[in-house]
Amino acid sequence: MADQEHPVYEAVEDSLNGPEGFKQTEVGLIPTDWRVCNLAALLKEQPRYGINAAAVKLVGNLPTYIRITDISEDGYFRPEEKVGVRSPHCGDYLVQRGDILLARTGASVGKSYLYRTSDGELVFAGFLIKVSPNTRVLNPGYLHQFLKTRSYWNWVTVNSMRSGQPGINGNEYASMPLPVPSLVEQTAIANALSDVDDLIGSMENLIAKKQAIKTATMQQLLTGRTRLAGFSGKWEAVQLGDVAAPNRRWSFTGGPFGSNLKSSDYTEAGIRIIQLQNIGDGEFKDNYEIYTSEAKADELTSCNIFPGEIILSKMGDPVARACIIPSRHDRYLMCSDGIRLAVDPDRFDTYFIYTQINAPDFRDRATNAGTGSTRKRIGLTELRRLELDCPPLVEQTAIAEVLRNMDEELAALKLKLSKTHALKQGMMQELLTGRTRLVTPEHQGGAA
Repeated sequence: MADQEHPVYEAVEDSLNGPEGFKQTEVGLIPTDWRVCNLAALLKEQPRYGINAAAVKLVGNLPTYIRITDISEDGYFRPEEKVGVRSPHCGDYLVQRGDILLARTGASVGKSYLYRTSDGELVFAGFLIKVSPNTRVLNPGYLHQFLKTRSYWNWVTVNSMRSGQPGINGNEYASMPLPVPSLVEQTAIANALSDVDDLIGSMENLIAKKQAIKTATMQQLLTGRTRLAGFSGKWEAVQLGDVAAPNRRWSFTGGPFGSNLKSSDYTEAGIRIIQLQNIGDGEFKDNYEIYTSEAKADELTSCNIFPGEIILSKMGDPVARACIIPSRHDRYLMCSDGIRLAVDPDRFDTYFIYTQINAPDFRDRATNAGTGSTRKRIGLTELRRLELDCPPLVEQTAIAEVLRNMDEELAALKLKLSKTHALKQGMMQELLTGRTRLVTPEHQGGAA
């Protein structure tokens, strides 16, 4: 039997060529009817660098300036404040329909933006590179979606590895390999993924609107400016230290845990340790999980915290941000960078206190009471003295119920948004590799 007819040889050959209907290329497995082209072959002109000019205040008839910092991580023009640019050469650097801007240097290298006419007249800055797809062979929307893929970002990582500041120049972007189906299929892929982007955008706008309503509601209800129906009692100012349960030794204290454990004390499961990373901006985060054994935890009873208690951060931005411990475990340990607060249930509603702590006014006062210039830190003594305005318990509970309902609605919307993002990632992986075809080869209408 010849070597090429040996079963092992055939298996290796199949693994290199990929499954039937696919071929192995420098961008991975793609359908046999797709091509791989360098980006330069699909553009109307060579990649162009932006104008080197200073940003100025946007006044009069000045065009709007777009810089790396004005482009969001998901590829939208979202400046904190629009700025202008003044130069007699501005007309040479206008962004046109179908153009894509690419960040060429710094921590944001690789970030991209597809121009939208709704963003108005834009002049692009010097740290951006403009690529203009030849729409007879490359759909700009298809390229825009490819620039969000893991394959693209892997390419960026490899090609931006330089000594000093990372960067990718115009020639390097021009040499980027791109999987290219027919123009018909490109358009179908771009439209399908764009529809999901529109859905994500509408969900983000809804969440932002709901969050703004909640913030306004907090400002009214947590200050007594607006009273819920049936309530008219007097409010009183109380120090945060007076909110703690009086009959519990550790009801308001910093977690001493920190240097008490060594590496051998950690386990894969057991008593959950709360780290600073778990104290999100108003919500408990599961992005960092660490445990110790129950036996070791029993030696650290002063660190015990329980579901329903409030945890505040001693440091960070902002300081004293708070979350409520969830009921996923019977008990937790508190790290040294946090402060646990068990609220006196006879006088205060925990959710009301939690929302008061996360209100902008309290956060501002906590920041001012903190120390440090580059990274703020606040101690237990300073926190104890900060005041909260509190109505009688029954009104606290009523206010808390309103705000809790808003939080639950926001949480449900954020979960739905997260699932939609995951769906989009799955669609990209399927459509941009040809694993799922929206247009079959026999209905392509010609190659790209």
